[in-house]
Amino acid sequence: MKIAILGAGNMGLSFSKSFLKYELLKPENLHLITRNQSKFSKISEEFPKSKISTFDEVQKLDADLIIIAVKPQDFQHLAENFKFQLKEKQMVLSIMAGIKIEKIQKLLHHPLVVRAMPNSPTLLGMGITGYTSAQGISFSQLISIERLLNSTGRSVYLENEELLDGVTALSGSGPAYFYYIVDAMIKAGVEMGIDENLSKLFVQQTMLGAYHMINNSDKNLEELIQAVASKGGTTEAAMKTFNENNFKEILKNGILNAEKRAKELNG
Repeated sequence: MKIAILGAGNMGLSFSKSFLKYELLKPENLHLITRNQSKFSKISEEFPKSKISTFDEVQKLDADLIIIAVKPQDFQHLAENFKFQLKEKQMVLSIMAGIKIEKIQKLLHHPLVVRAMPNSPTLLGMGITGYTSAQGISFSQLISIERLLNSTGRSVYLENEELLDGVTALSGSGPAYFYYIVDAMIKAGVEMGIDENLSKLFVQQTMLGAYHMINNSDKNLEELIQAVASKGGTTEAAMKTFNENNFKEILKNGILNAEKRAKELNG
């Protein structure tokens, strides 16, 4: 398989590394396309055997799969200024937030589109990606796409494209929510007199342990909370503050606003 990636940013490059790591792609069959020529030297160091171009240089794309990894706000301008025409059998995989399959098809004048929403832990091969496809994509083509996506972590096929905006808000943006909470916890530790590095260690290991408890316990989340929050204890005092300030509702509303923004990106 030959793959071209339009937008050699963090996500495009992390996908490329995963494909090469698991030998799903030969480096000479990878074409990385960026808007900024100043990035060439850095990209060349990481991908010495792959082709690197700017958008202006590309007159045609010799690729079986074209991955669109540009910012959703930039897509329409790029699509209207491409100098190449897509071939009938080429597949397009979009990893842009919010931009629906129908709009991609219309702007590219091309029917074979798969839309996916990965998240940043794909950089470590621990991401999760929701994806869906246009009509006309064969089962074997979907399996090929799934193999590529699974090299970055896990993937889930969704029949209903509308759910991808929710996936964007939940898992696409989700890592930032955890970073936000972890940052607040570390700062609380510092305020209590704990050295910042030590506070960071306590919080990170607590987060890791809590993750494994969720995965390995027969208890549901409410039961896990109650197992820690004994009556009249320290955890109960913290939970009381969270509940009085509607922390859970605030977090939920933030995620719903992220979904709303994903829908707005389609224009």
